[in-house]
Amino acid sequence: MSLRNLSVKALLFFGICHVGLWGLASASELKEQPEKIAIIGGGIGGTGAAYFLRQEFGPTVKIDVFEAGPVGGRLATENIRGYDYETGGSIIHPLNLHMKHFVDKLGLSAHDVPIKIAVFDGKELTFDESNWFIVNFLRKLWGYGLKSINLPKWLEGILSKFMRIYQYQQSGYSFSSMEQLLHALGGDSFLMLLNQTLEEVMLAEGFSQVFIDNYVTPLSRFAFGQTADLTAFVGAVSLACADSGQWAVDGGNKRVCSELLSHSKAELIQARVTDISLKMKPSKSGTESSFYEVNYVGDSGPAHSIYDLVIVATPLHEGLSDISFSGFSPPIPSHFPGHYHHLVTTLVLGQVNTSYLGIDQTPAHFDVSDIFTTDSEALAFNSLSSVDPTQLPPGYHRPPVNESKVWRFFSQEPLSEEQLREIFVSWEGVWEKRWLAYPSYSSSPHPMPPFVLHDHFYYLSAIEWAASCMEFSALSARNVALLAYHHWHDQTDKIDQEDLHTRLHGEL
Repeated sequence: MSLRNLSVKALLFFGICHVGLWGLASASELKEQPEKIAIIGGGIGGTGAAYFLRQEFGPTVKIDVFEAGPVGGRLATENIRGYDYETGGSIIHPLNLHMKHFVDKLGLSAHDVPIKIAVFDGKELTFDESNWFIVNFLRKLWGYGLKSINLPKWLEGILSKFMRIYQYQQSGYSFSSMEQLLHALGGDSFLMLLNQTLEEVMLAEGFSQVFIDNYVTPLSRFAFGQTADLTAFVGAVSLACADSGQWAVDGGNKRVCSELLSHSKAELIQARVTDISLKMKPSKSGTESSFYEVNYVGDSGPAHSIYDLVIVATPLHEGLSDISFSGFSPPIPSHFPGHYHHLVTTLVLGQVNTSYLGIDQTPAHFDVSDIFTTDSEALAFNSLSSVDPTQLPPGYHRPPVNESKVWRFFSQEPLSEEQLREIFVSWEGVWEKRWLAYPSYSSSPHPMPPFVLHDHFYYLSAIEWAASCMEFSALSARNVALLAYHHWHDQTDKIDQEDLHTRLHGEL
């Protein structure tokens, strides 16, 4: 069964199970609900958390979302000649059910993003995807060996286990750490995907080194800027980016964030959070209960507010945030171990020099959308993609390679003018963005940050150390909303449960 067939079956199955049931996983009337919730970060994780927290806790709780920059976080666009183009998260996989639900629920529209890949080694295209299945089959068989044909089946085995998370969340279950979540999905073998490299796992499965170097590594370099020595779990996620059925939101993926914020009736506070302090107060039962003081700086200067629950939805890592935490025991670090990967996104409006790519066919007939690169010191970029506007004009057709259009590079360093002259016949403009895009994934990882920092204090961005993408942030938003609800109402039987697949399968 192909990944494409899997996506259809999965969507049908979960659609039948879930339509109309979102937000009903938890009981609504137990003890008194919290009065105020703070969310730090206005990206897809933070705004998704506002949406799910509103579902869990109802209409009376006040939800504040703190964001110093534009809503959307790392989902961003660049305007070129009157059209917006994605510079951050640009494509959404057909199995991303939370993102699909958001778009449907918010009344947004979407469009397909056709993907047709090639692999470039600095001299020529070593793989050029055809429109014909049998041609691609034979090219992979000839170039990479028989085992390469089994890549979709191998990926299906991983993705089908991960898809269980939607059923678990729909049934109200949540997890206090990423390790607990992955173990519940696939046991020890699934958890091991965090401790082995993609290369190690694939070699053990019988895939050839040639296939890994010349097909797998180019995909991982495109998705996460790293070779196949990244962890196997995130490596599997990177391989799914070449699957068919990818899509994007009309007008830009960042629109989901602003619409989630509006739908959740959360208040946006445009400010930078500087400190979160633990405080204590007497409760109605006569004991002390904890609450949190959020200190921040906005246009009007420093201020603070008191909250019953706090969700941090921004990475607590150097260069991405600088929040201090006071009064906690054990102490909470401002920065967790590990660092984020530096990425340069460059948009170029110009005409590509096809001879540079070693294209031996008529340029007008070359319709590859994404050119991924092997790990070569001679190459200045990880990938080169033909990109469409976020809002497609009526009758739009992607221009052929021999016409001037917008191309997007992902690279470790900025492209020099000399390099651009080599790659392009001519160009009309260059737009560059330097950012910390996603974690640097290692096969000898430090312990992952937990989702739970304190009694009612949560860290949504912990999930990025398993994999960083829009859907994972949405999954984490749902998880921490459920955790917050269950902790508030002492529903420990809904947290960190094992053998859920067997138990829930029996209920079905």
